[in-house]
Amino acid sequence: MTALPTIAILGAGSMGGAILSGLLQPTVTVDGGIRVTNRTEAKAASLRSDAVTSFALETEPTANLAAIAGARIVLVGVKPAMVPDLLREIGPGLEPDAIVVSVAAGVTTATMESIVPGVVLRAMPNTPAVVGRGVTGLSAGSRATPEHLAIARALFETVGQVLEIPEEKIDALSTISGSGPAYVFYLIEELTRTAVSLGFSAQEAATMVNGTFLGASELLVTSGEDPAELRRRVTSPKGTTERALIELQGADLKSLFDRATAAALARAHELAAG
Repeated sequence: MTALPTIAILGAGSMGGAILSGLLQPTVTVDGGIRVTNRTEAKAASLRSDAVTSFALETEPTANLAAIAGARIVLVGVKPAMVPDLLREIGPGLEPDAIVVSVAAGVTTATMESIVPGVVLRAMPNTPAVVGRGVTGLSAGSRATPEHLAIARALFETVGQVLEIPEEKIDALSTISGSGPAYVFYLIEELTRTAVSLGFSAQEAATMVNGTFLGASELLVTSGEDPAELRRRVTSPKGTTERALIELQGADLKSLFDRATAAALARAHELAAG
């Protein structure tokens, strides 16, 4: 069982909603309850339950302040451009021991600390958190202690794995685990197109490609082997897979991924600079 203190999620969109789903697992208890906010009553109503107090800004303009009253963890799930204004709004109402955790890209802990008086952290979850398979990078602000990090780590472990890293690495992490699902989906798209071009139906192609990616990932995790070793086991000398890999290796995928992640990192720095 995981026990967490009172939590407020401000902006329970896709990522906030994923974390909320993790908190609602039967193996997790939240002492003092969960509060969430959204812009519309329609969205707020869809999340409201015995376990979740859900506020709508359109019907209750002070919803964010109501949600953070008594909360030990305050998860900021709004868009990056909205974070400073939200922090200015909630700052006076934060509990003295509140831990503010932002999942917004590009908003530094220094910026957050210049607005709110207490402990702040940054987190970078990825979209597989929706199915409990997330990878979250977690970075502490200057006021955070190991206890604060442990509480935040326990929160994000409800939706997957957590890496505690220095903040200077969090943008780089975002180019791998943050953007990485899109890279995988793109590879799946293109291999599926190839399967269709070989005469398979879209459904047949999806079954082959999706199942292959899922199965290969599960094999990698459960075997504990290095991916290079698993690749070697599939690649018979002078066989068909070897011939295909020669073509892939000739494309210099390492250089391609280096350029792609460098472009993503440059954009992260642009966002951080405003």
